[in-house]
Amino acid sequence: MGAREVGLPEAVPGGGLPDRVTIWEVGPRDGLQNESAVVPVATKLEFLDRLADAGAAVLEATSFVHPKWVPQLADAEELLAGLDRRAGVDYPVLVPNERGLERALAAGVTHVAIFASATESFARRNLNRSLDEQFAMFDPVVSRAKAEGLGVRGYASMCFGDPWEGAVPRDQVVGVGKRLLDMGCDQLSLGDTIGVATPGQVTALLAAFGEVDRLAVHFHDTYGQALANTLAALQAGVTTVDSSAGGLGGCPYAESATGNLATEDLVWMLDGLGVEHGLDLDRLADTSAWMADRLGRPSPSRVVRALRG
Repeated sequence: MGAREVGLPEAVPGGGLPDRVTIWEVGPRDGLQNESAVVPVATKLEFLDRLADAGAAVLEATSFVHPKWVPQLADAEELLAGLDRRAGVDYPVLVPNERGLERALAAGVTHVAIFASATESFARRNLNRSLDEQFAMFDPVVSRAKAEGLGVRGYASMCFGDPWEGAVPRDQVVGVGKRLLDMGCDQLSLGDTIGVATPGQVTALLAAFGEVDRLAVHFHDTYGQALANTLAALQAGVTTVDSSAGGLGGCPYAESATGNLATEDLVWMLDGLGVEHGLDLDRLADTSAWMADRLGRPSPSRVVRALRG
């Protein structure tokens, strides 16, 4: 891919927005786990290094889900053993259960995430548990992680729509989310897993939670709404946004899903709004163009395509 000099948008601060946003980079885990081919561990390590060089403060590195279910991340131990852990950079990993936590602890991680469902259908398909039964699986994981001094994040998927159930009642999402927070999760990420949310839904769900200090958002761009939804969340007081470098990732539960919100697209918007985030767009675009070359296809990020051709 050819490169040209990066131009930055004019910064025109928007009212009612946070001064700074934490970008929770999920590309190395949520992005690469959706690849049909296994990416070599050396490439993953260079990807993480390049993202750290670009200023990423949170890099979700890998997952300790059983290799049978996510073969793309079967190299979790090897990756963490070879990782150059930078000072000031957090490297959370996903753990599905107590066995996954044991593996994570043995690898020396300091931050883990659990992945819950806001709906009955997805809980049964993804976790082989009912909506209520999933908490019995997560409780000992969170308790042990906290006892070991680890940070714990909770993901709640299908918060805005479910392919089997349709629209998800807001009180149901709030109930699931508050149970995860009460269990001991430090932060809760609200996931639009199939990318159907619109800004009004986002505003209404965050209002239903009331306090948003411990909430993050995770949007997919299936219907082109991820940036609009992110802006709605920022206006509601959310200060942590999940995104994926180059828009890596997808959703197996929605046809034509275009994947996660691209970090570059998010950075472009934040720069234009005068919101601090700590990432260097030039280096970030270079990194995503580099990874796209290794994956053998163009980056889905509009900003990467605009800047890197």
